[in-house]
Amino acid sequence: MFGLFNRIPSISTSELAGKLGKNLILLDVRTPGEYRGGHIASAKNVPLNKIADYRQKEAQPVYVICQSGMRSKQAARILKQKGYQVINVTGGMNRWTGPTRGGK
Repeated sequence: MFGLFNRIPSISTSELAGKLGKNLILLDVRTPGEYRGGHIASAKNVPLNKIADYRQKEAQPVYVICQSGMRSKQAARILKQKGYQVINVTGGMNRWTGPTRGGK
């Protein structure tokens, strides 16, 4: 039973694509260089090494993405411990087939 409380919900990149544009908070936890190389337009870059400092005013779910899903899982655990409702995007940008934007 104990494991159920620590489980981070996750969605696929195609499920994420269906939610974009709905005032969704999406954090890209890759390095600034990776982020500049191509990211989802609405994603905010908060690198994994800075995730513990993340602050958000409104209480709404936070979606977390990285390159493959490993760093976002770590980031999701940190955010969950801070009391955020977090959803990890499995497969990360490797599985993302939607449009991306380069630069900041």
